[in-house]
Amino acid sequence: MKKTILAVLFSSLMMGSVAQAAPLSADQEAQVRKLVRDTLVENPEILEEAIVALQAKQGEKQQAQMKETLKAEHDALFNDPTSPRIGKKDAKLVLVNFTDFNCPFCKRFDPQLMDIVKKYPNDVAVVIKYLPFKGQTSMDSAQLTMTLWQEDPKAFEALHHKFMQKQGMLSDANIKDALKATGNDKLKASDKSRDGIRTNMILAEKLGVNGTPATLVGDEMIPGAIDAQQFEAVVKEQLAKLK
Repeated sequence: MKKTILAVLFSSLMMGSVAQAAPLSADQEAQVRKLVRDTLVENPEILEEAIVALQAKQGEKQQAQMKETLKAEHDALFNDPTSPRIGKKDAKLVLVNFTDFNCPFCKRFDPQLMDIVKKYPNDVAVVIKYLPFKGQTSMDSAQLTMTLWQEDPKAFEALHHKFMQKQGMLSDANIKDALKATGNDKLKASDKSRDGIRTNMILAEKLGVNGTPATLVGDEMIPGAIDAQQFEAVVKEQLAKLK
């Protein structure tokens, strides 16, 4: 197989050199096409190798872009005063969770974030970045929760959990009920919360996040809602890098 591949590459190179002097005839082009087709049919693993190589190259490019973004946007990611934070300020590893109150997968994954902070109280904290992709109630609930974080950080978690625990899409009535149940009937969304959401959207785009949940753990982005065992394994791996 290697000889065949080398022969094809050699032929292509030779033909490329000739092509600079004179174009291939129709018959020559047909022969090249047939040679390539026959080689791929006889050795389909070549395509698999090419796909793997392409994916690896794309992965390396994405990883390089992420590292650049993490460096350039460090403060916006980890120190934005409009973004709620769970856990100690001096935690060794700070996760960034992009989430949406109307996302069913976010609702499923959210308890794992709370559990990992409780399990590693001195080592892990979570910064929450709301991405209200799913309608006006996504936007309204996100702005209200961010506003409460700014006004009364200790009261934030109760409202956050209330919204997350509601199955299905939030309605305006659900939002009013959650505000009442948590003693925040008079809460109004602040301009800073709107600015914070705009920042979240920009950060998500720069990091290649196009859906929720997405969780930045160290230098690794976890797309979707993985199970608790996988999640903890990633967290432990990133913590080990910090020792």
